[in-house]
Amino acid sequence: MDLSIVILNYNTRELTKRAIQSVYESRTSFSLEIILIDNHSTDGSVDCLREAFPDIHLIENKENVGFSRANNQGIRVARGRYVLLLNSDTILEEDTLETMLTFMEAHPDVGVSGCKIVLPDGTLDKACKRGFPTPSASFYYAFGIAKLFPDNPRFNQYQLGYLDEDEEYEVDCLVGAFMLLRREVLDEVGLLDETFFMYGEDIDWCYRIKQAGWRVYYYPRTRITHYKGASSRRKPFKIVYEFHRAMYLFHHKHYRKKYNFLINALVYSGIGVKLTAAVIKNRLRQVR
Repeated sequence: MDLSIVILNYNTRELTKRAIQSVYESRTSFSLEIILIDNHSTDGSVDCLREAFPDIHLIENKENVGFSRANNQGIRVARGRYVLLLNSDTILEEDTLETMLTFMEAHPDVGVSGCKIVLPDGTLDKACKRGFPTPSASFYYAFGIAKLFPDNPRFNQYQLGYLDEDEEYEVDCLVGAFMLLRREVLDEVGLLDETFFMYGEDIDWCYRIKQAGWRVYYYPRTRITHYKGASSRRKPFKIVYEFHRAMYLFHHKHYRKKYNFLINALVYSGIGVKLTAAVIKNRLRQVR
């Protein structure tokens, strides 16, 4: 088996059907399997997808265990030389799998790669090529300084907006919507950190992969479309909380010992302020 595609479904029945169909419509010489994990959907996903795609390996959870834990369930049973994490709200191009696997075969020092990811309006999903969220990178991004100076490398350390989206290069991290890893990386680095419920686990994974000496690569010679946030619209407070919790977890795990008490205090305070502001903003939207 060349490729195991792991897809997580949570109340995105129709989108997931389209994602899986795009896999089956791929033009590729590589053998593949699809592993679908359902995180206790309530929209009839399981019966519908089982009937539509009887050949997939379906894992049905009795509760929503989060992104990391559910994907790890799929990775553990994967048989492929490569494992692809693929969001349920994405659509592959016909050449996506062939292009990306051919690239990985030709570059054995690349541990994980990602293609170009565009939103439905054709604009880039900026999360598909990123730098690590160091304190300075996070500050410039969170407080809008990066937007004021989009072509300045110093102020765009996180989203790397100064780099051409149509050129290939090594980056710090990719996005969990499409991450193609080789088996050797999984054996060496391990699975997703299940401390992260959702958000941040992809950055943490890429950080550990780079620490182990592997390259993380953005390869925009093919692309996918990402109907972003489809399964996260249903619990806005939960999503907002987990987003900010992921910031805290990543900094605490990887950067806490690299910075002094003052910097750490500022980072944690900033996360708290942003969380409070986001919760208030959400509440105001609900009132309207």
